[in-house]
Amino acid sequence: MWLRNMQSYKSLIWQHNGDEKTLKKVLLEDMNISVRLLYTLKKENRVLLNEKTKKFHDIVNNQDIIKVELPKEKNDYEAFEKEIKIIYENDDLIVVEKEPYMVVHPTKGHPDKTLANALVYTFHKKGILGKIRFVNRLDRDTSGILIVAKNSYCHSVMTKDDKMWEMDKTYTAVVEGEIGDSEGTIDMPILKDEDGIKRIVHEDGQRAITHYKVAKRLKGATLLEVSLETGRTHQIRVHFSHMGHPLLGDELYGGSMKDIKRQALHCSSLGFYSPRESEKIIVRSELPHDIKNLIETLSV
Repeated sequence: MWLRNMQSYKSLIWQHNGDEKTLKKVLLEDMNISVRLLYTLKKENRVLLNEKTKKFHDIVNNQDIIKVELPKEKNDYEAFEKEIKIIYENDDLIVVEKEPYMVVHPTKGHPDKTLANALVYTFHKKGILGKIRFVNRLDRDTSGILIVAKNSYCHSVMTKDDKMWEMDKTYTAVVEGEIGDSEGTIDMPILKDEDGIKRIVHEDGQRAITHYKVAKRLKGATLLEVSLETGRTHQIRVHFSHMGHPLLGDELYGGSMKDIKRQALHCSSLGFYSPRESEKIIVRSELPHDIKNLIETLSV
């Protein structure tokens, strides 16, 4: 059972309820600590059992308290003073709303003023010391929901064994043309193209599965609710382009730039389990103005 303290993002406190186990088993099986993190904790003596340092093969009894001090971490990025909309927050993570056109983390072409830099500023304001770790990802021109881990423990739990792809993710997309069926599934493998940027549907690629429902039929376009069973790079963009219905504004995959200047794609809802919360968390994000305006412009 998880217990809390004043700065829970820095440490983990667990009360063991049940039969006796070794400390190592409790850390790995009950607290879900990764082998990599376990090695660091052991090396730096960061685990206490009933306020005392113990060996990992020592026995944990019913009602014993385990405290893990998470490793101190140094942030990699410079702060960028920009306010970010926070949708949800708990001890282990922050869920933010990413604006379109904003690069997620620094690259050679975009060394600063990225979302990661803005999050450093947000973390400093909140007194959170640590690295910026994204649990999910969005392309630069895709807007919507991003999860940011406050500590290495949260990041490892939420990305281990493809757990992030077990999340209930819903995207809103506007594609060219009229899609006949009211709903459907695209099951086509995706491969990185030779140019290194684009992806293509190819039999040698990784399996990719996209589900969609028609939300509204527009003038020369279709508003869709899209969910992913897999998480390949550019998956939604590639699948609908291959079907002859590229996303509006998606120049890379053949979409028209007439009515919107970036791919009409928004991560609108996300359901997930946070490491120390028992119930599923569902967050939602409103459509940004450019997609709202696009829908209004194309409404019949």
